[in-house]
Amino acid sequence: MRVVTISVNGLKQAIEKGFFDWLLEQDADVVCVQDHRMRAYEFDESEYRPQGYEAYFLDAEDLENGGVGIYTRQIPKAIMMGFAFAPADLNGAFLQADFDAASVASLQVPSALQDTARQQEKDEFLDALGSHLQKTLRKRRQFMFCGAFQTAHLVTDASDKYHKLEVSGFLPHERDWFDNLFDEMGYVDVLRRVCKDKNQYTWWPEWAEGWRKQAGWRTDYQIVTPGLRNQIKRAWIDPETRFSDHAPLLADYDIDM
Repeated sequence: MRVVTISVNGLKQAIEKGFFDWLLEQDADVVCVQDHRMRAYEFDESEYRPQGYEAYFLDAEDLENGGVGIYTRQIPKAIMMGFAFAPADLNGAFLQADFDAASVASLQVPSALQDTARQQEKDEFLDALGSHLQKTLRKRRQFMFCGAFQTAHLVTDASDKYHKLEVSGFLPHERDWFDNLFDEMGYVDVLRRVCKDKNQYTWWPEWAEGWRKQAGWRTDYQIVTPGLRNQIKRAWIDPETRFSDHAPLLADYDIDM
């Protein structure tokens, strides 16, 4: 099973840049999309559905807040919209598809990097998501949470440029949230399970010097429940693929849908 997660900064412009052509080459089973900036009804149009995929999308009340979606080759057993947290529901920030082997969620955490007034909104979202992930561990199935978490966990997940900056996305309490997720709850950071290399970045801020100079962060993740730890075969970032200022994150799992 191959899963892709990508934040596109507007799906229409990503398609114009060749997103669907690239996607078909990847032979992915499930594709989690964030920041599509479209209305959900638009995905009924064939031009927004790559050949061979079903489409399930949520939009945000304010299109600029993003919206998330899932393309999948197999029709899910069920779709869950939101996780009982009203701000996430209003912003179209969480969508989950249930398959036989696992559930896959596409999600988008609010960003406060360029608007510090949104830090409280982001913190409340992470608190609610953390509670949801804790409850998820009690369920008798496996889960994958894929998306833009707007935070770099470790110092190796952000360029040295940012290590001494007091900025949202690299604040101590945000990074502690990941510590609790991985160290206390037992969730697995899929990329770091199989790759310890430095300079593994998925996002390059527009105001930074540029992605080619490695002024990046790793803010996009695939995070799975403990039962999938040994089913991770491969995970990698495709930094040469540029549909937005985020790079796609891909992972192969030794499971069938």
